[in-house]
Amino acid sequence: MRLPMVRLLPLCLCLILCSLQGAFSQQPSAPSLGLPSADNSEQPSTMQKDAQKELEKKANLQRQADLKRDTDRLLKLSNELKDYVDRSNENVLSLDVVKKAEEIEKLAHNVKLRMKGEK
Repeated sequence: MRLPMVRLLPLCLCLILCSLQGAFSQQPSAPSLGLPSADNSEQPSTMQKDAQKELEKKANLQRQADLKRDTDRLLKLSNELKDYVDRSNENVLSLDVVKKAEEIEKLAHNVKLRMKGEK
């Protein structure tokens, strides 16, 4: 009987995990010689701090790139809005003008939140 690939994948993953678990549990532990361990208790926290700083740095770079993209979009939308308003007269206000203004408002609000670090 042939199993579909969708059902075969979880089975393979389960077998691999079980074999890895068995391999790790069968390793003998090293005897203690009374020497200080090479593992420094501060090392994992330092590594965690470094990893955290790296993640924060990447998040800040991404936030900056998003801000630049959104402010460029704001500029483009503002120019389009100005063009729409310039083409209209006192008796006619296009629905496009209202939609464009709403889009600008939403984008400006998102930029403001991102600058504050809330988004």
